[in-house]
Amino acid sequence: MKEARFIAIEGPIGVGKTSLATLLGRRLGARLVLERPGENPFLDDFYRDARRYAFKTQLFFTLSRYMQQQEFSQQDLFHDLLITDYMFAKDKIFAYLTLDDKELALYEKLVDLIEPDIPTPDLIIYLQATTEVLMERVRQRGRTFERRLSEEYLRSLNEAYNYYFFHYDASPLLIVNTSDIDFVHRQADLDDLIEQIRRPHGGTTFYGPGAAAP
Repeated sequence: MKEARFIAIEGPIGVGKTSLATLLGRRLGARLVLERPGENPFLDDFYRDARRYAFKTQLFFTLSRYMQQQEFSQQDLFHDLLITDYMFAKDKIFAYLTLDDKELALYEKLVDLIEPDIPTPDLIIYLQATTEVLMERVRQRGRTFERRLSEEYLRSLNEAYNYYFFHYDASPLLIVNTSDIDFVHRQADLDDLIEQIRRPHGGTTFYGPGAAAP
């Protein structure tokens, strides 16, 4: 496998994507591009009434992610590595989970137009955790727009992520079971994970205590 120049970190809400991306960016001297969910003006409404605001929320995220991804093609003279805390393809996970058939058909037409312009990461790091762990992490970080997030929705999302990455083969994939590691507060866990990330990857690799296939 070629040396990774573009690493995308993925996983369900609360799993630690942004935390890991930020830590890796510092340690590896990478250009860091973070998703900004708080900028979505429909997100709070979505958690209050998902059916009513799903399409508006999805459309905003899709276009926002697309515009961010377009910036990746601009030359960066100071960094050899780009790290993001999301991948554009994950947009479909949320769409298929929340949109009705008519909305989904319109969404798919839009994505078919813009997806060919999206760069493919050299490595995907998929962070896993149980729904119970995810829910506790969401509560601990206390984001206002996530206060109405239900455990039922988070469980469905977690299952959808697992299904998606079980079938994913577009680029090398490192699956990290985070339920029993703490790369934010335990330096040894972070060091060991970084060592794993730096290794050449091809196909799908599993990492973590008791790591299980998605």
